[in-house]
Amino acid sequence: MPVTAKRTFSLPAAHAKFIDKKVASGSYASGSEVVRAGLRALQERDKAVEEWLREDVASTFDAMQADPSRAIPASSVFTAIKARHAGRSRKSTRRAKT
Repeated sequence: MPVTAKRTFSLPAAHAKFIDKKVASGSYASGSEVVRAGLRALQERDKAVEEWLREDVASTFDAMQADPSRAIPASSVFTAIKARHAGRSRKSTRRAKT
C-alpha cells in the first residue's frame, strides 16, 4: 500500500463547497478523493503541456531558427486578426438587427 502524507490546506469557500458537493453527490467517498482526483488531472495536464512543448513547439522553433524566412511578420498576423474580428462583429450586428 502506498505511503500517504497528511497535509492541511486552507481553501476558498467556493473550493470547499465544490468538494462538499462532489462528496454529497456520491461521486467521491471523501474530500481527500476529490483532491487526489484534482491532483491527478493537474499532473496529466502538466504532462500534456510538456509533451506539446517538447514535440511541437520545440520543433517549430528549431525550424524557424533554421529558416527565418518562413516567418510571417507580426504586423501581417495582426492585420488578418483585426479583419477577421471586424467581419465577425459585422455579422453579429446584422443578426442582432433581424
